[in-house]
Amino acid sequence: MDFDLSEAQRRRREEVLAGVRRQVSSLAEPRVPFSRAEWLEAARLGMTGLCLPSEYGGGGLGALDTALCLEAFTEGGADTGLAFAASAHLLACAVPVLDYATDQARAELLPGMAGGELVAANAMTEDGAGSDVGTLATTIVRDGGDYVLDGAKSFVSNASAADVFVVYGTSDRDAGFLGQTALAVPRQLPGIKVGEPFTKMGLHACPAGRVEFSGCRVPARYRLGAEGQGSAIFKHSMTWERTCLFAIYLGQMRRQVDDCVAHARRRRQFGRSIGSFQAVSHRIATMIQRMESARLLLYRACWLLDQGRPDTQATALSKLAVSEAAVANSLDALQIFGGPGYLAGAGSEAQLRDSMPSVIFSGTSDIQREIIANGAGL
Repeated sequence: MDFDLSEAQRRRREEVLAGVRRQVSSLAEPRVPFSRAEWLEAARLGMTGLCLPSEYGGGGLGALDTALCLEAFTEGGADTGLAFAASAHLLACAVPVLDYATDQARAELLPGMAGGELVAANAMTEDGAGSDVGTLATTIVRDGGDYVLDGAKSFVSNASAADVFVVYGTSDRDAGFLGQTALAVPRQLPGIKVGEPFTKMGLHACPAGRVEFSGCRVPARYRLGAEGQGSAIFKHSMTWERTCLFAIYLGQMRRQVDDCVAHARRRRQFGRSIGSFQAVSHRIATMIQRMESARLLLYRACWLLDQGRPDTQATALSKLAVSEAAVANSLDALQIFGGPGYLAGAGSEAQLRDSMPSVIFSGTSDIQREIIANGAGL
């Protein structure tokens, strides 16, 4: 069992870190939504095409190498909301297009998605369908050479900036799990209405909003997989998202711990640095323990995916550990920085706000615990 990174992995990680640090002024400032310039800068660093094949302009990386690059992106100082937007585009959208789209649709969409010219958004969640994705009200009905798409999606990340939507809907109400179909839907098709971005607690650089489809005719060449395969396609994309996306929080936590250590050495009270008090030093030790434990679980889940052995329980353990560590560490960082940490612009409060949604999206913490319990035979 080898826990070391290869020379190629170390070199790639250092290249991402150096690239972000050169552009930190343009990548670190949250915007609502991200600008195209920021998006293209992330794309130039490879973030929008990491696991896509080189023939489409991607990096040709596996799950672990993809996660390592996403981790380095935020560790280097990139805004977590921008990193989330790029990860959702890549893992929840580009991956299912790569693995299930027609050759024609792949050739049309993937080069732009890999290079950042196209922004993608995953449209699954509805007002009445969150964790229970089997109750989609959106309908996808075959009509000749097209599919007619009707329904409304909510909490669509990248919605207002998107050029293409990966949409899931019900094609056969009586077929249950086999009654859902997936489509890649270009933004320019008639019958699509995109709402204004929501005002959110965190991840401000990633615009989330509603998307409504009304009699939207989607050519059949944009169908992903076969009719009725939508649930399986969504599960596949979520395996990649839950496994790799949360590496952005490992990078945030690494930078956060470094900032806390530097502050604990610099800040003095009662005639000595606050890091010399166990109340502070042990808090930082616990932060490191959470971070490193979560990292090992995430790397293991990625390794299993790369071995062709995706493990639902391993992925759930990883997602749960990383997301809850990100929230707990952000609360601890706020305590260590004290009053200044509570101020907007200082970093700590933004890290907390950006961490909170991680226990909700891609399956809530309670859903992950259900998966883990089911895997134990309960």
